[in-house]
Amino acid sequence: MIHKPLDTTSLMQRLDQRSRDIFREIVEGYLATGEPVGSRTLSKSGIALSPASIRNVMADLTDLGLLESPHISAGRAPTHTGLRLFVDGFLEIGEPTRADRQEIDDRLKSAGTDIEAVMGEASGILSGLTGGAGLVSSPTRDAIVRHAEFVPLGGKEAICVLVTEDGDVENRIIDIPEGLPITTLMEAGNYLSTRVRGRTLSEVTNAIREELRTHRAALDQAASSLVEQGLAQWGGESPGRGRSLIVRGRANLLEDAQAAEDLDRVRQLFNELERQQSLLDILDTTREADGVRLFIGSENQLFPLSGSSVIVAPYMGGGKQVIGALGVIGPTRLNYARVIPMVDYTAKVVGEILTARRKKDAKG
Repeated sequence: MIHKPLDTTSLMQRLDQRSRDIFREIVEGYLATGEPVGSRTLSKSGIALSPASIRNVMADLTDLGLLESPHISAGRAPTHTGLRLFVDGFLEIGEPTRADRQEIDDRLKSAGTDIEAVMGEASGILSGLTGGAGLVSSPTRDAIVRHAEFVPLGGKEAICVLVTEDGDVENRIIDIPEGLPITTLMEAGNYLSTRVRGRTLSEVTNAIREELRTHRAALDQAASSLVEQGLAQWGGESPGRGRSLIVRGRANLLEDAQAAEDLDRVRQLFNELERQQSLLDILDTTREADGVRLFIGSENQLFPLSGSSVIVAPYMGGGKQVIGALGVIGPTRLNYARVIPMVDYTAKVVGEILTARRKKDAKG
């Protein structure tokens, strides 16, 4: 379920049981308090070693790049590499608590089936329950197509109709030459429907345009123009065009800042949060993953210097196809054991709500 950009297996093999116990205590203490953990604290936590022996192990873990001393003290905190090792090798991911599930269910269901309302509520839920900033991208139109056709409206207009495998029906009005024969509309619709059926528009758009450009398609100029308009209306020129992103809880990131350098990192993060397309690109990486993805610190190319963690998960429409994503941005000391399953569960509920809405629209 978790993205693994590092070879944490080999790192784990270099740690004996004593090193693993001390490393785990340090990380758990840091995640709970946000403060470095010292040898004296560890010696009082039940580890049967002297402070001097613990310090030796801490020095070894520091040499491996798993710990660092962020302040002038004897305490240590996990590096981003150390956090990745902890998540991959030590963290037990379960289900959200009953209270968290109940709140997510109640609040999302109260939002109804309006897409914007569901997105806004989901982002607010993630922000409020995790203490970070919640992110939710609107669903894409890039679903598998069942049928396409052009229907005349009279005069100089026609409707381009697209029906997806999950039952979603979308219409776009396009301009056509006055007096265009119905047979031309049917020809264009049959051509487009045959080539996209069972696939997504993004998969076939370039191939169709190349076929039209090189005159391999058995279509006259008027029908070819209709097909081009249909592709353009459905976002073929810019996949994801028209999508939106809702961000809630920016203030939470400020509250977590504890020093001047923290504030600088948060300001930089705020600047990056304004780059909506870049955020959509990060969320869209979930299309290539099986479930939740986690980026810690520099693993995330969008926020490499912000000292942040990003947890994202896809939500799906009918047919188990990814149509969008949601997630959380927060400090690297997020409560991963709680936040990861919460993000995953929220994505599942959002997908169920949107799928139910589309089925209802298709019947209506």
